Amino acid sequence: MELPTVDKVDEELHAQGLIWNHIFQFITSMSLKSAVELRIPDILHAHGQPISLSDLAVKLDIHPRKADSLRRLMRVLVFSGCFAIETNNNNGDEEGGEETYLLTPSSRLLVRDKDTGASPFLLAMLDSVLLTPWQSLGVWFHSDVRTPILKAHEMELWGLTGKSEGLNRMFNEAMACDSRLVSKWLVEKQRQAFVGLKSLIDVGGGSGGLTLTIAEAFPWIKCTVLDFPHVVADAPEGTPVSFEGGNMFEYIPPSDAVVLKLIMHDWSDEECVKILKQCKKAIPTKEDGGKVMILDMVVNSKMGDHRATQTQFFFDMLMMVLTGGREREEREWEKMFIEAGFCGGYKVMHGSGVLSLIEVYP
Repeated sequence: MELPTVDKVDEELHAQGLIWNHIFQFITSMSLKSAVELRIPDILHAHGQPISLSDLAVKLDIHPRKADSLRRLMRVLVFSGCFAIETNNNNGDEEGGEETYLLTPSSRLLVRDKDTGASPFLLAMLDSVLLTPWQSLGVWFHSDVRTPILKAHEMELWGLTGKSEGLNRMFNEAMACDSRLVSKWLVEKQRQAFVGLKSLIDVGGGSGGLTLTIAEAFPWIKCTVLDFPHVVADAPEGTPVSFEGGNMFEYIPPSDAVVLKLIMHDWSDEECVKILKQCKKAIPTKEDGGKVMILDMVVNSKMGDHRATQTQFFFDMLMMVLTGGREREEREWEKMFIEAGFCGGYKVMHGSGVLSLIEVYP
């Protein structure tokens, strides 16, 4: 038997390391989840300056035997860019200084009291109910079941949130925290999109985080949220936003504009066309200012930002597993617009992250 060459062995060892890296990518996610559960971002934020491992351990009130485990947790999160580290050399020595931890732009988004915080989204997406379907992914490919979540739980996502008050609340909080960040970009960078509007309806707007920001920025616009009855049942009171329970596949109340934020990616092309047709019925003509405002992803593998493209691909898989939906390239969006009868064209405004605003005209 011929032994492999040294170069071949090196190549296979390198490949093995790459496979191991892919296998253990989940460790970053679960480590970050534990950091949020421990409230490490909140402690670093409240501390106001870089904090040592020993001081962090005291503030966390962890078991004394877990100090080195905390160091190892922080090491992997620093390496992945979630936190930063610097060395405090009080004595001016080049070596032997104390390492201290601080927030990065990413971990600042995980501070709980931040308006645009991402902690609720992280905790929801990494909840065991939503992680379990991934274990059924391989088996699902051999079945005729619509989604892996249905395969795993014998119920679709919206059935699960409707059945479990805790899951419903967690999911709504996750969507709300995302809406607050997106809404700031929308009202600050895309103000021209609201010129001439007197009313809009946010379809699937949950607790109204996005709509409230719009209503406060443009008080002359009558803003309404349309969502499932069990969702709007928990809607906040005393705001300039109205809430209405209903089904977007059956009826959307009349309005100058219909807003669809991260709604279309939950559904198949056929279902999206049905939603768009209801939107078209709800709005006036293009000449009278009618339009649909879609906040969603426009997948572009040539955008030049590898991490952003990878995030879009991750979301596409997430939709496949949890909702049966998908992320779409521009040509796929255009095809649906035409099938739904929108003849006035469309316009895409790309954001700084992975989302874009698509205006579609009847």
